Amino acid sequence: MKISLTQFVTLDGVYQAPGGVDEDRSDGFTHGGWAVPYDDEDFGRFIDGVFEQADAFLYGRRTYDIFAAYWPTVTDPDDPVAARFNSLPKYVASTTLTEPAWAGTTVIGATDVVEDVTALKERPGRELQMHGSGGLARTLLAHGLVDTVHLLTYPVALGSGRRLFADGGLPTAFRLAQSHTTSTGVVISTYETAGRPEYGTMGA
Repeated sequence: MKISLTQFVTLDGVYQAPGGVDEDRSDGFTHGGWAVPYDDEDFGRFIDGVFEQADAFLYGRRTYDIFAAYWPTVTDPDDPVAARFNSLPKYVASTTLTEPAWAGTTVIGATDVVEDVTALKERPGRELQMHGSGGLARTLLAHGLVDTVHLLTYPVALGSGRRLFADGGLPTAFRLAQSHTTSTGVVISTYETAGRPEYGTMGA
């Protein structure tokens, strides 16, 4: 399976707590819920299309806890997101979770999350999808394990918060596969990883 990452970021690269005021207040973050005002039908159509490609999901512990508290309560069979979240295999990277309550969940990463995710990629299937889970995403990006990045860039800058591409990451080149802008100004860009960056010097 390929690993795809769908991540919401601000113009200054922050991914922390897009979906709610109290989603993640760690490190004194007070800007939670910054993505909510920009939801529209364009966003919904894009997300539905992404979920059609999923064969399994991969989460960090914080994102898993948020999703596991909500999505099992959405039982509408016509909801494409809930239907796939609740029915497809789910993997959560955690060293402390022992008894996950969300049906279909397997805990990985007790000793080596990179090794476990590498093994998942070797299984047959289309996409092992990550939605959010920024901390885990940074780890997998640093080890070259992410194949596709759906980056949703919101027209807001926060000045603080956790950033997806932080110092110390693996230098990586990307190929832009597609891009469009929603009615509320969110730029949705899909990138495929393309090895290491190339360098040069600009002439006079």
